[in-house]
Amino acid sequence: MSKRYVEFKNARLGYGSRTILDGVNLQLDEGDFLGIVGPNGSGKTTLLRTLLGILPVLAGERRYGEGGRPRFGYVPQREALDTLYPFTVREVVTMGRYHLTGMLRPFNAEDRARIEWAMARAGVDGFQKRQYRDLSGGQKQRTLIARALALEPEVLILDEPTAGMDLLSSQLLMELVSNLHDEGHLTVVLVTHLLGEVANCAHSIAIVDRGRAVEGPTDKMLTSQTLTDMYGVPVEVGVVAGQRVIVPAPRTGESTHV
Repeated sequence: MSKRYVEFKNARLGYGSRTILDGVNLQLDEGDFLGIVGPNGSGKTTLLRTLLGILPVLAGERRYGEGGRPRFGYVPQREALDTLYPFTVREVVTMGRYHLTGMLRPFNAEDRARIEWAMARAGVDGFQKRQYRDLSGGQKQRTLIARALALEPEVLILDEPTAGMDLLSSQLLMELVSNLHDEGHLTVVLVTHLLGEVANCAHSIAIVDRGRAVEGPTDKMLTSQTLTDMYGVPVEVGVVAGQRVIVPAPRTGESTHV
């Protein structure tokens, strides 16, 4: 039986007296791949911070599993790391290990091996001596994933990992994340404003919008009727080349020509 990492029951989330999301019911189990999707400003960040334990719940419940708060490997948006500092790729990845060992204890052979493994697994070992600030967007994101892997996380959480990337870089990064889940048996939470980004890899999806977060299995969430009801506009879901595709449907009387 899989382990329960975190569960929200009828939770109200926000800041102080300000409610952002209400009535949140969500669970994350070992082996899950959860996509959290919603437009900018919808409350995705609030949900993420509460999931991580940075924010308390205002009402309702947030329960971690029997082992307490799981070890989260957090991959922020790449702009979150100040590029003014002259860090190499290896130094950035090493930062992730400090969260496990502390700053004062010297690294042992196991620590060094884990750092090497994390760089290789994320595909950044070939340029580990380069300055982080000189990397492309995709290389920076892979470096931050390697930093999270160095921590030996139980749950890998990625915040808008493909923002600002071109199509090929986005596809390659999502293949890496999917492989970490499928082959590395990592539990994954991926936050994005692009529903199509998680449509073919997430087990379950939480759609965050208009003060609520509705979560369910991907197959049930990504139907034309469910999405049309949630967004209030016609949405069509189809399959192209074996991949689920989601597009807004033209309204009655609208031209489909550009």
